[in-house]
Amino acid sequence: MQEPADSSIPKSTDSPIEADKPQPTVSQPKATDMHIKISSPFHVYYDDRAKSISALNDTGPFDILPGHRNFMTLVSACELVIRAEAGEQRIKIARAVMHVKADQVTVFLDV
Repeated sequence: MQEPADSSIPKSTDSPIEADKPQPTVSQPKATDMHIKISSPFHVYYDDRAKSISALNDTGPFDILPGHRNFMTLVSACELVIRAEAGEQRIKIARAVMHVKADQVTVFLDV
């Protein structure tokens, strides 16, 4: 007995072998720097591009580099170290909140 053809179901033209092949990926160029903004309610201490920022939280020292995953932390009293093309800049802080997303680092001081 033959089943009736259902014209509402589209027929696939891809063979199962073709569908299993890995598709080529287009690699994105890696960022070599990121935007860093360090500010308190009434003053901006740094607002420019940089290659990295180093700080300290309750688990120890850490670095943020371009391409870092989304991240948020309370920063302990320390000296922030910003490394840029023009050189290194250090900013002594008592406490802060750091937010990292899409090569944008924002540090809120005195919170």
